Amino acid sequence: MQKGRWLVIFLCFLAVTINYIDRANLAVAAPYIQKELGLGSGQMGLLFSGFFWTYALMQMPFGWFIDRVGAKIALPLAVAWWSLFTAATAGASSLASMFGCRLMLGIGEAGAYPSCAKLVSQWFDVKERGFATSIFDNGSRVGSALSISLVALITELWGWRASFIITGAVGLMWVVGWFLIYKEPKAVAAIEQHEVSKAAIIVARQKVKWVSLFRHRTLWGMMLGFFCLNFVSYFFITWFPTYLVTERGFSMKSLGTLGMIPALASIIGGWLGGLTSDALYRRGWSLTAARKTCIVGGLLMSSSISLSVFTENTYAMLGFFSLAYASIAFAGPSIWCLPADVAPSSSHVASIGGIQNCAANTAGIFITTITGFMLVIGNGSFTAPLMTAGAFALLGAFSYLFIVGKIEPMSSEPGQHQDKDTAVVTPRV
Repeated sequence: MQKGRWLVIFLCFLAVTINYIDRANLAVAAPYIQKELGLGSGQMGLLFSGFFWTYALMQMPFGWFIDRVGAKIALPLAVAWWSLFTAATAGASSLASMFGCRLMLGIGEAGAYPSCAKLVSQWFDVKERGFATSIFDNGSRVGSALSISLVALITELWGWRASFIITGAVGLMWVVGWFLIYKEPKAVAAIEQHEVSKAAIIVARQKVKWVSLFRHRTLWGMMLGFFCLNFVSYFFITWFPTYLVTERGFSMKSLGTLGMIPALASIIGGWLGGLTSDALYRRGWSLTAARKTCIVGGLLMSSSISLSVFTENTYAMLGFFSLAYASIAFAGPSIWCLPADVAPSSSHVASIGGIQNCAANTAGIFITTITGFMLVIGNGSFTAPLMTAGAFALLGAFSYLFIVGKIEPMSSEPGQHQDKDTAVVTPRV
């Protein structure tokens, strides 16, 4: 009866998993690429940042595009695009050619999260969205974990170029599977009508223009807060493998085993975050309290990433990183529920998702580039980058707690509550 909508979420989970393998494989293969292409830390920082420039830039237009054509078309288009350029990276022979491939990769990957948020808003009621979101959002952690072991194994066996070809091919296989399996909610005969949260029912007296969304303080708070969260999160999928190898002396074998521990902890944290948000709401907490408790609590705990610089013990270091990554993951599902929670209509969900993700992923540009130059200035020490990440975690908690307002649909005028007749209404299960 319910397997249709969970199958959709599983496909979203696979798409995000592939997404993160394809963006993180560069980080795992970085030591080999640096050696073969003769690149320094500053150049690698620039190379890491290339993906994030186009990824952040394309979030807003991709979100708008998804709301117009639907996630059914937009998501497989995005996966096909980034998979082709993942495979093309294998042919790069210079900093310029690899940088170009990373720029093109970012364009396609921009469509993943806004599409998945749109699909959750279509298929799930508000009291179930936290857990549903945690499933696809955990694809980022599973992808990061798999990239460490999978790319390390492929690199050891066939070289770093083979890892890009193989992971690109996996994405193209997903596209074929999507078109064979996916059907729109109304076409899924096995699911009863009350089990499908339709794309939001709008009885609109007013139209909310895309540009007017930026007049709301809540949206700016979401943008700043998500930027800070990603500043911490992206350390794990960019510089973390290099940190373990260069500063902690990890071999590729230990990188593929012990190095996976923080990512595995984050998977558990992500599920707990989604379940907790839904459970609090079902038990009578306001949507504002349920979402903010998970987000703010997760960000405060993630500041523990800075404590890793004060220990020489490998397991203590991994413990601090695991706590930080699990806490970031705990906050993630509630953050990706917010676009549907605050959207004035169903036609704004992906747009708001794209807007907040655009701001969030400028953090990828900053942490990859700034960390590279901090390493140059600090003679290879990661102390400054890790302390900076902890400070941003605290700033993010402040943003969600004090700048983001009540979690409710935005009205046409900031500061006004949404009229009953214009609110986004989803069927109660």
